[in-house]
Amino acid sequence: MKGAKYAIDAASENIFKLCALVAVISLLVIIGFVFYKGLTPFISKGYSFFDFIFGREWVPSADKFGILPMILASIYGTLGSLIIGVPVGIMTAVFIAEIAQKKVAKVLSQGVELLAGIPSVLFGVFALGVIVPAIQDKLNLPKGQSLLAIIIVLSIMMLPTIISVAETAIRAVPNYYKEASLALGASKIETIFKVILPAAKSGILTAVVLGTGRAIGETMAVILVAGNSPVIPKSITDGVRPLTTNIALEMGYAFGTHEEMLFATGVVLFSFILLLNFILAKISAKAGN
Repeated sequence: MKGAKYAIDAASENIFKLCALVAVISLLVIIGFVFYKGLTPFISKGYSFFDFIFGREWVPSADKFGILPMILASIYGTLGSLIIGVPVGIMTAVFIAEIAQKKVAKVLSQGVELLAGIPSVLFGVFALGVIVPAIQDKLNLPKGQSLLAIIIVLSIMMLPTIISVAETAIRAVPNYYKEASLALGASKIETIFKVILPAAKSGILTAVVLGTGRAIGETMAVILVAGNSPVIPKSITDGVRPLTTNIALEMGYAFGTHEEMLFATGVVLFSFILLLNFILAKISAKAGN
């Protein structure tokens, strides 16, 4: 009997190891393939990585591959959505966790979960049918597909991530923090802003970083509302083309150097994600001290 139990334990351990290896190997294969394809033009074909990053023209037919407009579009869209989405998401999480009655909080939490389950393409269709025409009419523009439309749709899409993670962080704050603050004469709102939110800052910062990752990696919804113009935006109402959109639009028919440059665009996007993860690790470590 003991021998059989040991054999089962050993087999289970090996299965767990295999599953872990599959996940790690899959990640390494994806990274290796993307970086191999993306770095080939700069290593073996003599293209300048500096010109690729800081070039302002993307004309594959003329052998011009500059992604600065796409980088700026991704950064502007992400930062703009954070300006709107972060305050709304955190305040919603505070309302659900600390202010709303249990029945109301339950309904709101279910609504947030449903919002998280909506496919991104449906967000894009909604934005194309509602947000884009509204921008066009209210601002008297020739078309509503613009950086502003991207900011609005991304701010909506990041809300479920920010709200869910921030709510969990707020609920994890020990009750005696709140009780001590109230016992010292602080109001409920003062307790929330001066005690609970500072105590939950690690989880809230994690929510912000995860929301940023959602925004910078979004593709389908952005394609429908961006305008897809590979130029540096001079106004929030200009059409733009973020990094993800550039890859999705052209990868289907690209070949040769054009295809490799799209993979190089993916390398830049992947580097942004790595940077976000690094920031998350540093923030979490600092907030946890």
